[in-house]
Amino acid sequence: MPGDDRLGIAMIIGSVRDGRVAPLVASWFAAQAERRDDLALDVIDLAETRLPDGMRGHFGGDRPEEVTALRPRVDEADAFVVVTPEYNRSFPAALKLMIDSYQREWAAKPVGFVSYGGMSSGLRAVEQLRLVFAELHAVTIRDSVAFRSPWTLFDDDGNWPKDPAGAESAAKTMLDELVWCGRALRDARAARPYGA
Repeated sequence: MPGDDRLGIAMIIGSVRDGRVAPLVASWFAAQAERRDDLALDVIDLAETRLPDGMRGHFGGDRPEEVTALRPRVDEADAFVVVTPEYNRSFPAALKLMIDSYQREWAAKPVGFVSYGGMSSGLRAVEQLRLVFAELHAVTIRDSVAFRSPWTLFDDDGNWPKDPAGAESAAKTMLDELVWCGRALRDARAARPYGA
């Protein structure tokens, strides 16, 4: 992604629902990332990057234009942050479709998570995503950022948590780990392409 030593991170906003809270959470996290000089953020909002409803061309034939258009951004990213809600103890179907639309583009790259939901803060969705990304040979970051009932946490402007200290600390911890792993894996892929 970037032409310098910064780590290219693609932030994937996984909710496409009407009335979604995802833009508030993603905007807050993007502001945390933009404070840093060791990464460059590319925002992929699945509500704007509408992929087809099915997996056409996955086992041969032409893939849909929307899938091929997004592929370079996924491929060029050094690392990922997935912003996901929890819907019925899992993650959104649009996010699964996006993940499944690519294969080798995820391999040997780290993935961090920003989740939100009710009582579980979206962590059950994250646990399932860890299994999906393991199958794709991606490396998930242990520490994550999680918001319980984010619709009550943000101020009247909808941009910043009312009590940001804990969330900011969690974001810094996760990004520190993501950047470290991302650089190590980027160097490793450059020295020896990943073969899986």
